[in-house]
Amino acid sequence: MALRKVSLGFLCVAALGLSACDSGSGGGGSRDSIRAVGSSTVYPFAKLVAEGFSRSNPEYKSPLIESTGSGNGIQLFCSGVGADTPDMVNASRRMKVSEFEKCAANGVDEIIELQVGLDGIAFASKQGGIMLDLSPQIVYEALAANPYGEEQTNETWADVDPSLPDEPILVYGPPSTSGTRDALKELILEAGCDANPAMKELEERDEDEHQRICTEVRSDGAYVDQGEQDNLIVQKIENNPKAVGVFGYSYLEENLDKVQGLSMNGVEPTYENISSFAYPGARPLYVYVKKAHMRAIPGLDAYLQQWVNSWDADGPLASIGLVASPAEEMALNTRRVNELLTISRADLAGESAAEADTDAASEPAQAEG
Repeated sequence: MALRKVSLGFLCVAALGLSACDSGSGGGGSRDSIRAVGSSTVYPFAKLVAEGFSRSNPEYKSPLIESTGSGNGIQLFCSGVGADTPDMVNASRRMKVSEFEKCAANGVDEIIELQVGLDGIAFASKQGGIMLDLSPQIVYEALAANPYGEEQTNETWADVDPSLPDEPILVYGPPSTSGTRDALKELILEAGCDANPAMKELEERDEDEHQRICTEVRSDGAYVDQGEQDNLIVQKIENNPKAVGVFGYSYLEENLDKVQGLSMNGVEPTYENISSFAYPGARPLYVYVKKAHMRAIPGLDAYLQQWVNSWDADGPLASIGLVASPAEEMALNTRRVNELLTISRADLAGESAAEADTDAASEPAQAEG
């Protein structure tokens, strides 16, 4: 019965343009404007693209862009097809295989993936405030709940490294639902943790324990979760010269009159260093689109073309902090828009199609609950 509902909802979206879908078929009513959810980092870029789209296409309603965080946004996106589900999700990390599988289980089985540009996880302080020459290892030892599996006893930056200021560790950053937090874990915390040979050995023995030790952030007040509002982090460090903030590079560039970037491994968080991946916190940004909604939502195709027209190095998105992807990556993503190319589980897992088929065949069947 559940599969039948998904199938009916899918057909309703594709054939009737969402206008005749009702709650019984999974569609949830009608909608004639684009809806996107997701990353707070991608949010200002998506809003600027939406503004350009509205100016160029006045016959369509303005897109609704919501900042929900990458994780929550993907969950909403993967909940099904139909008018009561988003057409797109913005993400400051790549979709996980488990999320793709959840999408497929709910009938979202054709997804267009776009890498819209690059960003960096910037560490910053107030202009004239605390200056730190950071490294992934320093950040890990300062913020980990149990660094290298031991009790967290570092109270000041000097406790971590004597060359740093003898000031209390106070870092304002993103919540666990944020793609920025995921990138912080993967690009900085894990890299710092794995500088310890014992942690690399632990990963081979017990991957779950390695993840816990290497990515769990302390909860004693040294790291303060500020929700999905990166601008609030900027305000917090602007009001406290001894505090450090963690957010997307675009927020650093937008607020350079108020805050200053902190180097990582001696490399400054700048456009050039992120585009070359010299800066350790560089990361791609993504947009995911339901192919089933392309024919159903008025203007969705034109909105994707607006992204293509906006994401190069001389485009409007660069003016607010987006770092353009390499030329070959932009060309590939332009093709994905023009030809509506979709991704597979193997694409996300980094497997060949043959490997993916073997994995799928080896998975045990699960009974319906």
